[in-house]
Amino acid sequence: LRGVWEAALISERLASWDRKTHGSNSWLDIDRSPADPLEAADFGDYRIDEEIGRGGMGVVYRAWQFSLRRSVALKRILRGDMASPIDIARFRSEAESAARLRHPHIVSIYEVGTHDGLPYFSMQYVPGTTLAERISRGPLPSREAAELLVPICRAIAHAHRQGVLHRDLKPSNILIDNEGTPIVTDFGLAKWMEAGETDRSESASADTGPLTFSGAILGTPSYLSPEQAAGRRNELGIVTDVYGLGAILYAMLTGRPPFQAATPMETLSMVLEQDPAPPRLLQPNVDRDLEMITLKCLQKPADLRYASADELADDLERYLANEPIRAQVSHIGQIISRAFRETHHASVLRNWGLLWMWHSVMLMLLCVVTNVLLLQGVSTRWPYVALWGGGMGVWAAVFWELRRRAGPITFVERQIAHLWAGSMIADMFLFAVEWQLGLHVLELSPVLALVGGIVFLVKAVLLNGIFYVQAASLFATSVLMAYIAHSGLPDVSITLLGIVLAGSFFFPGLKYYREIQR
Repeated sequence: LRGVWEAALISERLASWDRKTHGSNSWLDIDRSPADPLEAADFGDYRIDEEIGRGGMGVVYRAWQFSLRRSVALKRILRGDMASPIDIARFRSEAESAARLRHPHIVSIYEVGTHDGLPYFSMQYVPGTTLAERISRGPLPSREAAELLVPICRAIAHAHRQGVLHRDLKPSNILIDNEGTPIVTDFGLAKWMEAGETDRSESASADTGPLTFSGAILGTPSYLSPEQAAGRRNELGIVTDVYGLGAILYAMLTGRPPFQAATPMETLSMVLEQDPAPPRLLQPNVDRDLEMITLKCLQKPADLRYASADELADDLERYLANEPIRAQVSHIGQIISRAFRETHHASVLRNWGLLWMWHSVMLMLLCVVTNVLLLQGVSTRWPYVALWGGGMGVWAAVFWELRRRAGPITFVERQIAHLWAGSMIADMFLFAVEWQLGLHVLELSPVLALVGGIVFLVKAVLLNGIFYVQAASLFATSVLMAYIAHSGLPDVSITLLGIVLAGSFFFPGLKYYREIQR
């Protein structure tokens, strides 16, 4: 229910668009009022000149400060008298977070106060444009994009050292002044990291205050990290902002965010389930090294990204100096570790744990019955065709129906289902191949192990690298099956195949079943 309610809130918040101020891919909380009473009016020590932008929490004006005779940007809370205590608390949190930071590439906060009971803060006015508006005119050249992102990375790294996590990095939150200097703004979703959090993810209890709740999704869908899109608040940390910086770099190079779809919820699904298209696929002129840097930032496993914004900036500077970048450097241990790790799709295996355990039992029974028929001298193909085609077909339908009742079926699960269906079709066509070649029934049975090995090889790429072990075991089993069939020994090769297949499904199924039980 919490997830459904949050989806309803997101749909309401993201219902309106503001292309002029926030770029073509941003969704805002509320429609702009046709007439704002603050425009061309006095607001305490300030004269409001014009509105220059608004977002989910506040509206920003260009204003003149009478006492210091200077132009400033004035931000006040968006909902005015209807603002809830949480809205006000978040607004104050933004001002306090930004006020802690003193950096040439972070917008400066001048004053925090209230007027007629409503909070506001004034900040540095940056004449110029936004990065979103610059990107809307077309992708940036590779070197220009890298040069522009380096100071942004240094600014975010400074914020991290001061204990502030931005959590909403996107092109519309990067101002570019008339000299081309980038300045980070909008700390509306920022979080203060506690001591010790600046070098790790947030603690599980870090976000349990009144401003947020577990499972809440905050930010702009196209630029959210996977952990933000999933609402996993306990996993947010410095690398979350590194992902945001990578998403900004991706947009600069390609002219579009890493993920975009017709609706915000479809975009969130893409963030969770799919990998971004390589920048060079969209813009062939993108430098290959910069593409590697971008994709390293956008890795779904957080530990595969740059460990800090400073590391990202260092690699960008190596690229600009024509030096080897760290994104391409890996030790043999890292390569092996990455090959055998879970992918971001592995979470779907928790839906299959119990079903895979039952699947292992069905495979074992199927192979044992087949081997018994073979040892009893049944040489007609039809009993085997009926057993493998009918039996496995019925079980596949039951398996899929049980999985469908357990919850929504994801994109990657549909891919695995097609892979399984393809393996079943290949198994059935072996009987036709044997018949055409004039071979005895099941004389090509070692190929069954090869088909199973290929299936697990694909699963290793999509789901979990540990499945390389199952693939290798099945490839080896095919050779052993061929040896047994021609050794003069009792032909128990199909039973051997059943044992290996059953173990390949049972033990991973047991692991993920225990995980979901915990």
